[in-house]
Amino acid sequence: MALVYEVSDFRKGLKVEIEGVPWVIVDFQHVKPGKGNAFTRTKLRNLMTGANLEKTFKSGEKFNVPDVIQKEMQFLYKDENGFNFMDTANYEQLQLQPENVGAAANYLIENLTIFILFFNGKAIGLDLPNSVVLKIVETDPGVRGNTVSGGSKVAKLETGASVQVPLHLKEGDLIKVDTRTDQYIEKMNK
Repeated sequence: MALVYEVSDFRKGLKVEIEGVPWVIVDFQHVKPGKGNAFTRTKLRNLMTGANLEKTFKSGEKFNVPDVIQKEMQFLYKDENGFNFMDTANYEQLQLQPENVGAAANYLIENLTIFILFFNGKAIGLDLPNSVVLKIVETDPGVRGNTVSGGSKVAKLETGASVQVPLHLKEGDLIKVDTRTDQYIEKMNK
């Protein structure tokens, strides 16, 4: 018998299969109106395409558990053919196309350990760590008197991504960035 989830099992990050496609629950809200049946509003992200969907499910609906496996892998390099990763257990290499990597490309640096997602044996995407440490390669110079609290400016990072950072940061500084929200967290020591 196949494993199933019910709507009452929903939580952020849970992976469910809907019409043969794996989805991850980004957000949900259980609603119990005064009249009528309970239902759950959800925001889902397609694990294969990255598309977002908002959908309402009736209480008691059932969903299959998708055949999604995570393998720990290390990012090696990017070339004209795609993004290259190595399985840390057996040293086998795997290549993902840019459409499978998506916005995660903004945070891939050499030797970063991530999880590659496989659905029915085929690599479909990746899960980044919640935060990564990157170097600022381009930003406006800090001005004397700028403090940690205050305004912000745009900084370009070593991967090509741009984030808002406090005014006191300068080129060459290492910062921690939240990969889920694309936001600056803190300055790191070298």
